[in-house]
Amino acid sequence: MPPLPIPGIVRVTTLKILGVTLTNGLSASNHIREIITNCAQTLHALRVLRCHGLPGDAVQTVYRATVIAKLLYACYAWSGFISAADRKRIDAFLRRSKRCGFCPPDLPSLINDLIEAQEDQLFSTINRNPQHLLHCLLPPPSAASQSYDLRHRAHTDTSRSLPDRAGHLVDSNFISRIIF
Repeated sequence: MPPLPIPGIVRVTTLKILGVTLTNGLSASNHIREIITNCAQTLHALRVLRCHGLPGDAVQTVYRATVIAKLLYACYAWSGFISAADRKRIDAFLRRSKRCGFCPPDLPSLINDLIEAQEDQLFSTINRNPQHLLHCLLPPPSAASQSYDLRHRAHTDTSRSLPDRAGHLVDSNFISRIIF
């Protein structure tokens, strides 16, 4: 049950933090809806540019620099909070973009693949650099890893101990998702 309202302060159900919209139920569906609407407008602008003679490879470069950048902006923060329906909406948008010739053929057509690549890159940066701001959020090194010769896994650091799984909210956290 939410706390009683404070006089003079309006209670809201959504909050936009650094361009990412979250609801009071920690859903990012509104954010995904806004992104897809914004990216659809960008596709219209790209269509106009292509009609005015912009070459296909230049259109794909602009697509990657604008649309893909918008789709992946702060994905570390919101990707754990989107539903399967939101992922399907983004995947459908990416397929439509590829069909129209805006999306480069080498770009994955699933948002999960794009997000996973971004998260793996950030995690390896955090893991390699002890001065990184997020390095202190990593779990401590595991004592078990010194006595076993474990196979290398690209997406995880096997020398770290696994934290306890404390529920859906913690499982949606970037560090928890990438560790598990």
